[in-house]
Amino acid sequence: MMFCPKCKSLMLPKEDIFVCSKCGYEKKKKGKAVVVEKQVEKETVILEKKIDILPKTRIKCPKCEHNEASWILRQMRGSDEPESRFYTCTKCKHTWRED
Repeated sequence: MMFCPKCKSLMLPKEDIFVCSKCGYEKKKKGKAVVVEKQVEKETVILEKKIDILPKTRIKCPKCEHNEASWILRQMRGSDEPESRFYTCTKCKHTWRED
């Protein structure tokens, strides 16, 4: 990786030069460096708005005592630790977690 000498941001390859992604500073490439560029788009899904498509289970809500909630699993700690289960009451939308 190459960093801009002016603003210390990452410089990206463009033909036979490197261009700063922040300030636009340009520097000629030296030698025969091989650069692989890959961009991955990330998609964020907001599950709170799509609660009707989540799996449901019978569990008592600690807030309203309704007996049905949807659930999701999330890895909150390291990969060697078990995931946490998050419940959302289908009646009052209260959310709680079970480790």
